[in-house]
Amino acid sequence: MTRRPIAYGLHPVRSLLQHEPASVARLLLADPERPALAELAALATAHGIAVDRRPAAALERLCGGASHQGVIALLAAPPQAADENALEGILAQSPRPLLLVLDEVQDPRNLGACLRSADAAGAQAVIAPRRNAAGLTPAAIKTAAGAASTVPFVQVGNLARTLRFLKGAGITLYGADAGAATPIYQADFSGPCALLLGGEGQGLRRLTRELCDALVTIPMTGAVGSLNVSVAAAVCLFEAVRQRGACPAGAG
Repeated sequence: MTRRPIAYGLHPVRSLLQHEPASVARLLLADPERPALAELAALATAHGIAVDRRPAAALERLCGGASHQGVIALLAAPPQAADENALEGILAQSPRPLLLVLDEVQDPRNLGACLRSADAAGAQAVIAPRRNAAGLTPAAIKTAAGAASTVPFVQVGNLARTLRFLKGAGITLYGADAGAATPIYQADFSGPCALLLGGEGQGLRRLTRELCDALVTIPMTGAVGSLNVSVAAAVCLFEAVRQRGACPAGAG
């Protein structure tokens, strides 16, 4: 089998075919007659992308046993994150940007889930450090369910420097911290802001926390003391959506 980079799963592959067809070199389907897969085959054919039928077991080997849902896209090149140079243009696209910053989130499935929530909340970008953090792996793309093609993912070389840049651009930085005194419902997410969440286990690093304009917490009333980072990101993002009038983050 080819060693090309891949994307797999119905939603991620459909999103690639709709938004970035040039990134797909070939489509592999287990059952082209199945309606959902026939739709993908038609999309691929419309863009001049070759479609091959392969046994489900072959697809499973190619994606390392992950849930491929009968479809794998062989990519022309590995998915590429944007870098620091993209931030100025991203900020210019909205009068009140909403950003999600992930400080060393290392599980690609958590990254994918955060991208999916960011897309649903209308966030302008997800930002993460390049080192000690998950990137756009096949698992992240699969979990993102198409959002890896619609939300800019920006990997930066120095997160502290990037946070200082954002502050200088008028972005208020809110760090999520279990020990903070201010509940997210009392914070003001209605203006240009970035929501910062730390990695699995360790939370926000010291310097990241110090650069925040405010620390906020998600009130917890049950026995569990903390939330998975991707769940916490969704809670914070949609509190911002609520405060902004349940309209897209870039509107108004």
